[in-house]
Amino acid sequence: MTAPIDRLSSLLERFRVRAQLFHSGPLCGITRFAAQPGSGFLHVLRRGELLITHRGAAGVPRRIEVREPSLIFYPRPLAHRFDNAPAEGSDFTCATLDFDGGVQHPLARALPALVLLPLHRVEGLQQSLALLFAETDRVRCGHRLLADRLFEVVLLQLLRWLLDHPEESGVSTGLINGLADPQLARALVAVHDEPGRAWTLPLMADAAGMSRSAFAARFKSIVGETPADYLTGWRISVAQAQLRCGRPVKVLAAELGYANASALSRVFTQRVGVSPRTWLQQLR
Repeated sequence: MTAPIDRLSSLLERFRVRAQLFHSGPLCGITRFAAQPGSGFLHVLRRGELLITHRGAAGVPRRIEVREPSLIFYPRPLAHRFDNAPAEGSDFTCATLDFDGGVQHPLARALPALVLLPLHRVEGLQQSLALLFAETDRVRCGHRLLADRLFEVVLLQLLRWLLDHPEESGVSTGLINGLADPQLARALVAVHDEPGRAWTLPLMADAAGMSRSAFAARFKSIVGETPADYLTGWRISVAQAQLRCGRPVKVLAAELGYANASALSRVFTQRVGVSPRTWLQQLR
């Protein structure tokens, strides 16, 4: 049970996050960033100081002073404003983040509205940032494409750090906390890898190396829902991602462990509030 496991790859392979560089250099005075549906932001403050303000957003401070190089990560759409002294002009590299499924992306739902971390706290980040800054400091062939991929590397390193330091996420229960637990993580990764398996509480507990009662109690306490509810939610999230790609309910039902399309549609409707067909129509 001590062998390390990959807690992120299967999740991010199913639910991609794509970065797109949109700014590199000083920002002077007041800069506003509007909330963009389905998107987040990742800002890297390279030099200078910064005042961040949020207008009446729940769960985030109205004013934050940043006095050292930092990562400023917004997993979900949230309008924010940067105030910099014009004479001192803080230096930034910024990207938008496109989450598959928007706010329904499992990590977007699990993370707090804002993650703010000094750069020196994230182990191994300096090498990635050095490459990122090298690509954004001067124009070369393919520099925007390479900068986008490097931003995704930085995000992955940040997520890895949060899994190793779940207390820094600012949330008391949820997926991040579950993946941070060495035993629960094994069950969660197994479910993420094989959502269509005929999972039962004993099977999930066995994957975690725990008794059924201990597993059920710890799962509910740390993840915030029962193992059965989490499994259903994960399957429906996978179904939504595949429906957006044009795959039919009948095929998805077999892949996700349901007897037929009607069974999947029934559970989908109970969870989402509308049928898969109606949900797709609303999405379009």
